[in-house]
Amino acid sequence: MSRFDIQSLPLAGLNQIRRKPIGDDRGSLERLFCQDDLAAAGWRKPIAQVNLTRTVARGTVRGLHYQQPPHAEMKLVTCLRGEVFDVIVDLRQGSNTFLHWHAVHLSAQEPVSVLIPEGCAHGFQSLVDDVELLYFHSSPYCAAAEVGLRPTDPALGIRWPLPVSTLSARDAAHPLLEDDFFGTKS
Repeated sequence: MSRFDIQSLPLAGLNQIRRKPIGDDRGSLERLFCQDDLAAAGWRKPIAQVNLTRTVARGTVRGLHYQQPPHAEMKLVTCLRGEVFDVIVDLRQGSNTFLHWHAVHLSAQEPVSVLIPEGCAHGFQSLVDDVELLYFHSSPYCAAAEVGLRPTDPALGIRWPLPVSTLSARDAAHPLLEDDFFGTKS
């Protein structure tokens, strides 16, 4: 019996993973990752890295980050504290949803994660103060392969739910999309 309900989202390979907590009067248990169960959602590699982000202030935007091939990675993102507006942008050449974005509301109060396929950029906006996100990555971080999109790029048209209060200098400096942006190769 799987501990997850997997729901396909509008971008190919993007899935919402709803965990099935088991509980009694002592509390509960939630499985955060199971390679066998998540293979149905496209996770077919070992976990290469696990990261935890802490974001202090409401309105902060982190991202939109991705790694270029051959270091492209899948990510399983879970909110452990607070709540976020989690954004995924399809950058895969030839995809029917190339340069489209989709957002998922992630909250520590809901047993939901998002499984992001390779070739997609990822970022989020904190909707409250003191947010923690847990990331499982299918590939280790490679600084030379990391790139990003500017979260406020008008070409993407992301409708952030709050005014962007904080954005790192690095994320603000990502170039705007040009007409000749090719994305990532599959």
